[in-house]
Amino acid sequence: MDYPVESFSSEERARLAPHVTNLDRPVFALTALPETVKGALFARYSRYPGTLRRLFLDEFADSLPEAPPVPEGGEGKRAAELYERIFLGYGDDSVAQLGGAHIACEWVSNVVTKVLQRPRLAAYLEQSTRYIAYDAPMDAAGRYRYYRDPELGPDYEAAMDELFGIYSAALPRVIAWAQDEFPLADGEAPAAHARACKAKALDLLRGLLPASSLSHMGVYATGQTYEQLILHLLAHPLPEAQRYGRWILEAVQAVMPSFVTRVERPDRGGEWVSYLRAREAAGRRWAHRLGLEEEPADGPSVRLVHVDGDEERLLAALLFEAAGSSEERTLSAVAALGADDRAALLADLVGDRRNRRHRPGRGFEAVRYRFEIVSDYGAFRDLQRHRMLTVQWQTLTPALGAGVPDEVDAAGSGDEYRRALEISHAAYDRLSDAGQKAAAPYALCLGYRIRYILDLNAREAMQLIELRSGREGHPSYRAVAHEMHAQIAAVHPAIGAAMTHVDREQEPRLERILSEMRSAGRAR
Repeated sequence: MDYPVESFSSEERARLAPHVTNLDRPVFALTALPETVKGALFARYSRYPGTLRRLFLDEFADSLPEAPPVPEGGEGKRAAELYERIFLGYGDDSVAQLGGAHIACEWVSNVVTKVLQRPRLAAYLEQSTRYIAYDAPMDAAGRYRYYRDPELGPDYEAAMDELFGIYSAALPRVIAWAQDEFPLADGEAPAAHARACKAKALDLLRGLLPASSLSHMGVYATGQTYEQLILHLLAHPLPEAQRYGRWILEAVQAVMPSFVTRVERPDRGGEWVSYLRAREAAGRRWAHRLGLEEEPADGPSVRLVHVDGDEERLLAALLFEAAGSSEERTLSAVAALGADDRAALLADLVGDRRNRRHRPGRGFEAVRYRFEIVSDYGAFRDLQRHRMLTVQWQTLTPALGAGVPDEVDAAGSGDEYRRALEISHAAYDRLSDAGQKAAAPYALCLGYRIRYILDLNAREAMQLIELRSGREGHPSYRAVAHEMHAQIAAVHPAIGAAMTHVDREQEPRLERILSEMRSAGRAR
């Protein structure tokens, strides 16, 4: 892909040079900045329409002193020798957890952002399709923001241009509908009302954007995490993923090269990449042999497919650190309690949770839930980012269908939305039929559904459900959080009741999605 290259004045280049490892590539590391500034840059990044370098110049550079140039290699000779001896010589991987870097990955597709986030043991900040409009061109040539590759052909580009054209035409129409549907309230600032109506429209229309839509991401991770991330990217079948793997490697090499020395060694990184590719191929081969082809779904759904542990075990685990006896004896003491005493015990151990960030102890990790979920790809993107869980997902295809929000119909853009889904489906089929099955998901709108697994303990379930049920969230993932909570409460009422910060406020769109999920569950 021909990536946009920013132009900077000589003064801007001089101001940027000490703080980024390059000025002309989509991937670069931040250097010579206080940690709070790097964190603030990434925090602002998700809702800023431009690039990180431009954000630094626009909003941060004036408040910071000039910085000296970063030394070549980014690390001292003594430290490099130490890593050579301990990390490579003795294989002490824990050493690679002791240093980290902030790296920006720009102009990356929504397909590859998921690959970047797959290791999970990092901090990620992704530009949001919920707050940034995708109707403006990304460069002077007037090109829309999607991934291009000559191998994908002119029909692919024509289809993507049409999808973005439909999105761009629908956006002002849906904003106008939102302004009429939700008029300015007494005392409400007009500017805030305008922002809220635009956010509502972006929310409703994000399902039109294809998975090829380009985003910007900030990543903060340890050297060990970057090593594993780079290897997974290099082993991936998509050229875009491999390209970002090489660029991230170069960015890490610019600031802490010793942490990724093994990646380019044939007997280390080379063998890792071969192993990862062989493992992926074996999975596909056996899935085909066992006839595990695409299975359609009736709509969005949430199914609790496995529970490990019970409330007695959870109570015993919560008491374990305070007790002086074995877990077996603690479990017996808990089992002897009556229902009222157990409820009182749990309430006491959970405590008075005044906000959702007050979470109970690690005893909640003694119980696990495994959910199989079918939701639109947009909701999956938000839920997949949670760190402390196991997430597995299948390939994005059109087989599970897509829906059109009722409000988009009400705004007069429903037919165009459906036409966009058809264009997207046809483009997917053309790529798949041409032998480009790995690249075909680029063509699919975020409104198409995907099947995935969330496997998590009760403590993480509390964090995810309470956060993602919030009324400011997108209805698609709010519906998933509501249904996860209902199914946990059905098998473990006391654990469900401990999740006191679940936002139960509903609105028509959320209610409709929940109804669809429950209908799909009954159909199974």
